[in-house]
Amino acid sequence: MIGVSPLAENGRIQLNVRISKETSDKLDEIVEYYQENLKLGRVYKGDVLTDIIEKSYELMNKQKKGIKRY
Repeated sequence: MIGVSPLAENGRIQLNVRISKETSDKLDEIVEYYQENLKLGRVYKGDVLTDIIEKSYELMNKQKKGIKRY
């Protein structure tokens, strides 16, 4: 189940999702990795998810462009 709430002050939305404990643990590990290795200051789960989604989206579009349909 996905719920969406608008956050008007910065043009962002809040997603409320249910994920497994295992997936949550993996996200925590990824956030910790970003925190330790990227030296960006404080890293938040939302920022990590945004980064993952943006990179996946770019990869998807590259793959779609590589598939030529005649």
